[in-house]
Order: sequence, then C-alpha cells, then structure tokens
Amino acid sequence: MSGSYNGACFCGAVEITVSGAPNAMGYCHCRSCRSWSGGPVNAFSLWPPEAVKVTKGEEHVATFSKTEMSHRQYCKLCGGHLMARHPPLNMVDVFSATIPDMPFEPAVHVNYGEAVLRIKDGLPKLKDFPAEFGGSGEMVPE
Repeated sequence: MSGSYNGACFCGAVEITVSGAPNAMGYCHCRSCRSWSGGPVNAFSLWPPEAVKVTKGEEHVATFSKTEMSHRQYCKLCGGHLMARHPPLNMVDVFSATIPDMPFEPAVHVNYGEAVLRIKDGLPKLKDFPAEFGGSGEMVPE
C-alpha cells in the first residue's frame, strides 16, 4: 500500500494528508487509547513523522500529553481527534477514522492484555507491545 490519503477533524477545520505507506496498522486495547477514543478499542496506523502533514488549520491543533509516549492531537474547535505523536518511537499514529479513504489493513492487536472487547479475527494478539518497542513481545490467546 502506498499513495496519499486525506483526512480531517470532525468539523473539517483541520485537514491532514498522509503519504507513502504506514509502518504498521492494527488495534490498541490499552486503557489510555480506549478512554481517548471513547470506544472499546482504537484502530491505529503508524507513520514516519515526515509522512504526516497538516495541510489546513494548523492553528486549530492542540496537544495533550498524559505521558511522554503519546502526544495526542485534536482540533480545538470541535474536539475531533487527529493523531498521536509518539516521540520515543519516532512515529505518528494517525487514527484510522481520521483518514477514512485509506484502506485499513490491520496486522496486530497490541495491549490485548487490557482488552475489554475480545475480537476473534485470527490476528496476532500481543499482551502489551512488541519487544522492539519496549514491551514483552508476549503473545496471548484470542
């Protein structure tokens, strides 16, 4: 998968473009992502920072950082979620709902040890994060 995909916040004041191919796509089940997304699971797409551009309304982008791992960005006008910058990983998670025309092809579940919604889709389920991202890399059953 490669190309360019456009997205926007809920009100359309902030527009973004992602280009190329994401480093990974999947689902996160951690409590922080669930709380931030307002759902039982968050669908993510991880991109190199240079592949993500705010093309309109940058002055309306606000950031909330509960931890150094996740700098969550949203529109100050409507509260619509856009992305989360992950400086320690040098990646940006653009929420799949933000870029609806991009084909979402999940490959993994992370933080499945915290799951409140069990999903039987045959994808690998990691207890936390892959070892290369500081997690245990431990797999758990569906």
